[in-house]
Amino acid sequence: MVEQPAGGAEPADTAEGAAESLDRPLPESVRRKVVALVSDAFGGLTVGELPAQLRQYARFTPTRRAKFAGNAMAAALESDAVFRRRIGERLGRSQPELAAALESGAPPAAADPVDVAAAAYVLRPAGWAKLVAAVGEEVQRADAERADEETRHELARLREELAHSRDRTRAETERLRTELEAARKETDSLQRKLRSALNEVKRGEAALRKAGAETETVRGEAAAQVSAAESESRRLKARLAEVETALETSRRAAREGRSVEDMRLRLLLDTVLDAAQGLRRELALPPSSVRPADSVDAVEPGRMSPKDIAARALSETDPALLDQLLALPQAHLIVDGYNVTKTGYPQMPLEKQRLRLLGGLSALAARTGAEMTCVFDGAELAAPVLLAPPRGVRVLFSKAGVTADELIRQLARAEPPGRPVVVVSTDREVADGVAKAGARPVASALLLKRLSRV
Repeated sequence: MVEQPAGGAEPADTAEGAAESLDRPLPESVRRKVVALVSDAFGGLTVGELPAQLRQYARFTPTRRAKFAGNAMAAALESDAVFRRRIGERLGRSQPELAAALESGAPPAAADPVDVAAAAYVLRPAGWAKLVAAVGEEVQRADAERADEETRHELARLREELAHSRDRTRAETERLRTELEAARKETDSLQRKLRSALNEVKRGEAALRKAGAETETVRGEAAAQVSAAESESRRLKARLAEVETALETSRRAAREGRSVEDMRLRLLLDTVLDAAQGLRRELALPPSSVRPADSVDAVEPGRMSPKDIAARALSETDPALLDQLLALPQAHLIVDGYNVTKTGYPQMPLEKQRLRLLGGLSALAARTGAEMTCVFDGAELAAPVLLAPPRGVRVLFSKAGVTADELIRQLARAEPPGRPVVVVSTDREVADGVAKAGARPVASALLLKRLSRV
């Protein structure tokens, strides 16, 4: 263990060691070990015992101190003998056996050469420079051997990669050769197909020329047939004129003969009338004052009630008009479904439009007892509609190629003459068509107003 001499004087061997110096830079591995030794011993010194340039690192951990203050510690250790002696004392306390061996000039053979060189650099015993230089040479030799070993391993790896690359290149070349051979065969096959296609094209062109010639022949024959047909048509027209002349002659003769028959029939009718008048006088029958029209039940002028007059004066947009029409016996209401829904609530989806309209028609059918049919256009359907028709309402969709308007006209024409049929649609073409079939068209707004009261 190194003892500090009294009076602050350095030992003789330390002075002698200080006279020694290195003729080359400190090996990097030895330098790192020296910095680590200083960093470990750094924490045991007070701030006053530290050189001024190292006091800012006093609170650092050993790892951060070695990282950020390594150069400063190495410089202070080399230039400041007092600081180096204090680090040496700390090293002597932590590793007394190694320090004693270095002081005796016989470093332990089993110790790590780097640790021995770092401790010798800090303690500076006699011959420390040679010891550090020898360790440096040993480290360089070890590094050279390690580099040589790595080079041999790298060379072996590169040789192995080269062999693998050669194998891959050989396999890739073989594969490309096989693909090239297949491509050549495919090219030969395509060339044969191309020659065959060219032959087919030539045959097609020849057939086209032959068909053109045959077409020209057929056109000539058709022109000859048309000319013959025109000649025949002219002959038939002349024959028709002759027949019409003969027919007119026959009609004239028939009219002359019919005039004689008319005279005989008129004479017979006069005879019957005279006989009827004689019979009337003989039976003394009074003149009849009752006519068939008098048997029809109706309201005569002057006999209408105020209620009847109000009913006759209803507006075309008054929902009461629809009530009167549905109150007729055996009334049939036919509704243009989408025309009504798109008039009343176009913003809703088609499915909800149908459900809302059919719900209102069901309630109206239950209230009036009239037959009701609702027609939707099937062209707007992407798939069949899964719909259970409400009670009292017949639901129909037009077939493909048939519009809902045509289906409504078919329903109106299917009804017997005289039955009250009411068709709800704002489409003028639909209204005009059903009116010709005897149905009564009303606007969609009228039905919407009536349904709002159900």
